[in-house]
Amino acid sequence: MITRLSSLFLRTLREDPSDAEVPSHKLLVRAGYVRRAAPGVYSWLPLGLRTLRKIENVVREEMDNIGGQELLFPALLPRDPYEKTGRWTEYGPALFRLQDRKGNDMLLGPTHEEMFATAVKDLYSSYKDFPVTLYQIQTKYRDEERPRAGILRGREFIMKDSYSFDMTDSGLEQSYQVHRGAYQAIFNRLGIEYAICEATSGAMGGSASEEFLALSPNGEDTFVRATEGDYAANVEAVVTQPGIERPIEGLAEAVEHETPDSETIATLVDWANSIGVEIEGRPVTAADTLKCLVVTILEPGAEERELLGVLVPGDREVDMKRLEASLEPAEVALAEEKDFKRNPFLVKGYVGPRGLAANGVRVLADPRVVHGTAWITGADAPNRHVVGLVAGRDFEVDGFIEAAEILEGDPAPNGMGTLTLERGIEIGHIFQLGRKYTEAFDVQILDENGKRAIPTMGSYGIGVSRLMAVLAEQRHDDKGLNWPVEIAPYQVHVVVANKDSAALEAGDAIVAELDAAGLEVLFDDRPKVSPGVKFKDAELLGIPFAIVLGRSFAEGIVEVRVRGGETFEVPATEAVARVVELIRG
Repeated sequence: MITRLSSLFLRTLREDPSDAEVPSHKLLVRAGYVRRAAPGVYSWLPLGLRTLRKIENVVREEMDNIGGQELLFPALLPRDPYEKTGRWTEYGPALFRLQDRKGNDMLLGPTHEEMFATAVKDLYSSYKDFPVTLYQIQTKYRDEERPRAGILRGREFIMKDSYSFDMTDSGLEQSYQVHRGAYQAIFNRLGIEYAICEATSGAMGGSASEEFLALSPNGEDTFVRATEGDYAANVEAVVTQPGIERPIEGLAEAVEHETPDSETIATLVDWANSIGVEIEGRPVTAADTLKCLVVTILEPGAEERELLGVLVPGDREVDMKRLEASLEPAEVALAEEKDFKRNPFLVKGYVGPRGLAANGVRVLADPRVVHGTAWITGADAPNRHVVGLVAGRDFEVDGFIEAAEILEGDPAPNGMGTLTLERGIEIGHIFQLGRKYTEAFDVQILDENGKRAIPTMGSYGIGVSRLMAVLAEQRHDDKGLNWPVEIAPYQVHVVVANKDSAALEAGDAIVAELDAAGLEVLFDDRPKVSPGVKFKDAELLGIPFAIVLGRSFAEGIVEVRVRGGETFEVPATEAVARVVELIRG
């Protein structure tokens, strides 16, 4: 296939778009792959669409290899199935809701578990039909509060979602592992550097869950790796090692103190050390204090928000993502000024666990806040703290919660050294859903004994359009993009940088020969564009290989350039053979 730049629907930009923050956003817009239509919504231009379709084909081939069957559901969906599973409410403001002309509630599909489950219910009735894996590659819609980073996080995006249906839990485990292998094959073919991390299931529900994260300093997700072994996990899924319980007998009584202007952990520690308070014979540190965060939560279907106290050691910040993951599907927000005014027992900067419990506020604590541990914390009165408040003696908690930030050097589970922190972009997520959705829709199948049984599901998603942005993030330099051969819009970019008519004729001949060899060619035949602009465009567009007919063409020599790599001078008659050799190994 030959495409001429002189007629391609393309305009490259020399300046970054004003709203672009990350390299992929800047380069994909500048190179003319995508164009912003609205916040979080992008048009796919010819180069971008070619690349996107090739990524889709890699995903499709590997899904077909594991026996997946492709179908396509509508994006415009009725309310009823999502009401039945509770997700009409659980998705909250992230769900695009609308009504048809008759007033029926509809939504734009964020994901399609409900539709897959009802389809299997309608069409299958016997265990002999199982196992089955169904998938689609389709546009999804989520009303992101802060759409950013171009197609990395949009409100409209393309996703591959697949679902396995098995009659047994062991069958689900097998389907899960098969999908896991397919995902590795997909990301390996695309040349993405990634990690497989333990993850939480969130609003999806289910048990086992793993996330595939592409390594990137611009990633929104933080994950951990162990210094020993192969443990990796999203920070939301990290389980804190509990503190060591201690006997209460013999511990000093708690003492309240006047602590003027000590509303922060830092000022509280300074106060304690200024009056000589010691913990086990040493000066006080932030880890000896107890931070009492007040949040409000809204449970699905509830009409009013309720207060919740969260206790974490003072040397840790609260990680809102971990807190939200622990409380899903409830909505979480920090307590506002109106909440403090409405509840006078909440003294800002001096909240403690005793005051929360005394006023009926549920209290959840970090796993390190265990029986017998003593803390310095708020005394529920202005400018007052209490020293030596003991868990299990002076206050009780209603449960434990993973909400504190994970720090570099924290102990890894099972003695695998310590944790390191890295950044990544979610590109895939696989879940063992179990029977949440098949039970919701009463999917009953006759088993081999003639009895009714409910099949179990797995759910497996890949952000197809996001993969394109991830490749741009991982594969670029200061000059432009650098696509892998398999998904580049074209494999070879032929540039005639010599205005001699003989060079243009030779370029035509080389392009025809490349096409005859079965390669996809982008031919820069623009007659009134300078060589410098052509070279900059070639580097910006990121085609893997280029043949340049420049000054040396008068001696019958052309350049073969590997994007981001070496440049070779070869006789013009050998250029095609050299490129074919490079592409096909």
